[in-house]
Amino acid sequence: MRLRHPDGSTVHLAYCTNVHPAEDLPGIHGQLSGIAARVRKLLGAERLGLGLWLSQHAAADLLARPGELAGLRDRLAVLGMEVVTLNGFPYRGFHEEIVKYRVYTPDWADAERLRHTLGLAEILAALLPDDLTEGTISTLPLAWRTGWTAQKAAAVAANLGLVARGLRELAERTGKTIRLGFEPEPGCIVETTAQATRLLADADRDHLGVCLDACHLAVGFEEAAAAAGLGLPIVKLQASCALEAPPGTQDALKAFDEPRFLHQTRSRSGFTDDLGEALAGGLPVGERWRVHFHVPLHAAPPPPLRTTAPHLRELLDALLGGPAPLTRHIEVETYTWNVLPGAPPDLAEGIAAELDWTRRQLAALGLKEL
Repeated sequence: MRLRHPDGSTVHLAYCTNVHPAEDLPGIHGQLSGIAARVRKLLGAERLGLGLWLSQHAAADLLARPGELAGLRDRLAVLGMEVVTLNGFPYRGFHEEIVKYRVYTPDWADAERLRHTLGLAEILAALLPDDLTEGTISTLPLAWRTGWTAQKAAAVAANLGLVARGLRELAERTGKTIRLGFEPEPGCIVETTAQATRLLADADRDHLGVCLDACHLAVGFEEAAAAAGLGLPIVKLQASCALEAPPGTQDALKAFDEPRFLHQTRSRSGFTDDLGEALAGGLPVGERWRVHFHVPLHAAPPPPLRTTAPHLRELLDALLGGPAPLTRHIEVETYTWNVLPGAPPDLAEGIAAELDWTRRQLAALGLKEL
């Protein structure tokens, strides 16, 4: 969806398709004509924005077969959908039975991460609507923190230089500027916005910046205003909510301790890499916990648990409530619908409700749907 900011610029709102398990092109076409088409209908949207996730296999297939890429572009137009941003964080196998730490591989020390990301940039440049010249890709925050060495840091620095050069050359060749956003996440080398400012200080700011994930910031107890003023280009905002347990209520989190995804858990005085470790005594129960478990934006979990939706509202205000937007791409990214406790949800209805919640928050800031 496109919205007009009070300053006249266009802001794009999308939902991230990493919620779908499709790893190949037939699966992607199926999700577009199935759930995504229902989401658009439920919203009554003229254009549905998609934050497209392409596995390594699907991306390689599109690059190897230009006809398939042209066909995907045509299919999006027929369905009333557009792609201005890609989620380049998961490489493949994002819906396998156990993902956990594997989601951080290959990292930015690996030439394969560079190759895959530049391939995604080529695809996005081809998929952008004719009236747009800028797209964005979100990616992992360099690497998971363990195993970080001087040699790995040097390899990362070299690859960041190469990806910036590749994006510059792509812009010169196609007229399309693709910007890459590194996504701070608890437990990673770039865990906080302060670390991002330090580690990306010398990055090419025309093409490299950060992707702020609201869930990650909330888990790290980062204030929204501070995150908005970090001094780096904010390539994209991922609208997401973390799970929160007030002091003494942590037993209620047991239902969310599931085996597929990593759920970093934080209190003001400590952290664990996964929720199960926290529940086993890794964090003090007399403090508030926040859990990296993306929960629906529009709906609270059963009491006493709650979400960090107030933090997300503050972040939206900080980024989009001023005289000019600090980011123009917003991606709703609740990829955990299929591992939420309880009865399986109607996925299309849930995604539509999240997008509607987000556009109402943006309308309250003065943005109008186009």
